[in-house]
Amino acid sequence: MSAELADKTAHTVHVSAPAGVVYALVADAVKWPLYFSPVIHVEQLEFDGERGWLRMWSLMDGRLTSWTSWRHLDPVKRRVDFGQELPVSPFNSMGGTLNVRSTGAHRSELELLYDFSITQGRPDDVAWAQRATGGHSRAQLAEVKAFAERWTRLDELVLSFEDSVRVHGPAELVYDFLYRAGAWPQLVEHVTGVDLTEDAPGVQRMRVQTLTESGAHSAESVRICFPHAGRIVYKETATSPLLTAHTGEWSVVPDETGVTVLAQHSVVLREENIAAVLGERAGLAHARWHVRQALRQEGLALLARAKQHAESAVRML
Repeated sequence: MSAELADKTAHTVHVSAPAGVVYALVADAVKWPLYFSPVIHVEQLEFDGERGWLRMWSLMDGRLTSWTSWRHLDPVKRRVDFGQELPVSPFNSMGGTLNVRSTGAHRSELELLYDFSITQGRPDDVAWAQRATGGHSRAQLAEVKAFAERWTRLDELVLSFEDSVRVHGPAELVYDFLYRAGAWPQLVEHVTGVDLTEDAPGVQRMRVQTLTESGAHSAESVRICFPHAGRIVYKETATSPLLTAHTGEWSVVPDETGVTVLAQHSVVLREENIAAVLGERAGLAHARWHVRQALRQEGLALLARAKQHAESAVRML
């Protein structure tokens, strides 16, 4: 079988932030969905402190793709080597290196080197691979730069929290309610419409319309479902004006007497829109409170319906 090897590609971006900050962003892959718009979810499969394996889901040129990668981290040299162990089609191989170099106290250079090969080298596949990898790489580097240069404010811009409910019913029914989101308009008061597609088992694209006290809203997301683990992770691909990113997870945790259901949220606030949305006097503290209350209200409403769905079918003593 023939393969066409693409030329090695290099992208470099200069960042007004310490090299340690930039390296921390590129090294912490589990948080990439929060910082990098193309990345939907990263599952850490194994990590021994230097070498690790990841399962990743990402949008490349609009196509939702998934692969398994290995990474070798060198925090002293601020270098990350990576390669796909199970490359996504049409790639036959994919790998590269991220280097972070200090160019001053608060300045650094981030370099991405990568190469790939295409099975059979069909022209359409080669064109898509070059377009997808180029766009993905440029977007990722630009977003590393944007987040790193706000390093003194990231703790204020990032908000993570969770809520839970106790359910005296089977975990399978709780998970079933969360998984079958297409039925929510008939079961949840504030959800007025859901457009859901599942092109691959457990991988859902969803558009949800809601109506709350603050008006009508629409959100788009990708959900990755892990039924055997009782988990559904998601990322909004079209967020509200107050958010740069929103990721979350539903977790169904059974025990001897019932089930605990967790709704976890992580967001990055879009600081430049706070005044327009919440008023000229609103600051980050008010925006954090507002976003937390809005997401908590909607999440708890869904959890209440999941609880009702499970407890009305079977009672557990």
